[in-house]
Amino acid sequence: MQRILVINPGSTSTKIAVFEDRQPVFNLTLRHSTEEIDKYARIIDQYEFRQKAVMDAVTEAGYPLKDFDAIVGRGGLIKPIPSGVYEVNDAMIHDLGIALSGEHACNLGGMIATKIAEQANSEGAKDIKAYIADPVVVDELDDVARVTGHPMYTRKSIFHALNQKAIAKGYARQIGVPYETLNLIVGHMGGGISVGSHHNGRVIEVNNALQGEGPFSPDRMGGILVKDIVDTCYSGKFTHDEMMKFVSGRGGAVAMVGTNNFKEIRERADMGDMKCVKLIEAFIYQMAKQIGSAAAVLKGKVDAILLTGGIAYDKGVTDGIAEYVHFIAPVKVFPGEDEMAALADNGFDVLEGEVYPKIYR
Repeated sequence: MQRILVINPGSTSTKIAVFEDRQPVFNLTLRHSTEEIDKYARIIDQYEFRQKAVMDAVTEAGYPLKDFDAIVGRGGLIKPIPSGVYEVNDAMIHDLGIALSGEHACNLGGMIATKIAEQANSEGAKDIKAYIADPVVVDELDDVARVTGHPMYTRKSIFHALNQKAIAKGYARQIGVPYETLNLIVGHMGGGISVGSHHNGRVIEVNNALQGEGPFSPDRMGGILVKDIVDTCYSGKFTHDEMMKFVSGRGGAVAMVGTNNFKEIRERADMGDMKCVKLIEAFIYQMAKQIGSAAAVLKGKVDAILLTGGIAYDKGVTDGIAEYVHFIAPVKVFPGEDEMAALADNGFDVLEGEVYPKIYR
């Protein structure tokens, strides 16, 4: 039997899970109150607090650290890297520690995994390794996709790589063909929105889901007319931090209807709230436009369109999108996301010799 510990830090929680031979045997979400989080000025300052909480929970659950075969943490905002599994090394720990590509709780995943692996090895484990897999900075863009209209700027790949890759590979297994032979469009619809063009195993085009590209989401404003943003920035009404909150955190549905809960938005729409009705219509419209753009990148040769994420539970949304884009390719729906299982599967792939971990430099 092989056993893996998975660690997934989020903004106000840390999820942990134990998998034995790819099957989940223990799941726990450690909730962190606003009071606890607000004690720390930066994400990195939460490291010891969260690491201790994870180790205490695993020990209390009765799992000796030395009995794990690998520790897999959620990947953070490091350098742009190709898709795959990476062993956590000193270079990665350094870049996570300085928040090289931005502050986010996911930066703690690899760091906590490494600390637990070190502790396990000190207790007699057989050289346990710490890994991350498919972090949000996975970058497989074609060079032409990086070009903008000004030499000072290039497009950056930040998207839901872990879930997009897991869904695409799962669909490929489902139909019995290699992922690397397919052209797929994967639309992740959650707190953030990303629509990727998967060509022969690479995401050659995807909107930046964090920094203001693509459709609006429950709390992100998506693409906005640049002139309007410039005018607002120089209006004197908002600080830099406030403007960044418009981009991610206080934009999208939060700004338009006061909530980022899509289930609540649907309920309000069904009760006749016209703001929510219009929001859902606009969301479907913008998703369809983004999918159409992704199809153009693939030159219209699309094997399937896969819709995933929490909003994919809303049949009205998925049916609405399908009505727009079914002419491109069959639309398949995979609601929700299972980052824990995806991380674990990547770890088992390494343990079973199906995948060789890459080196972060």
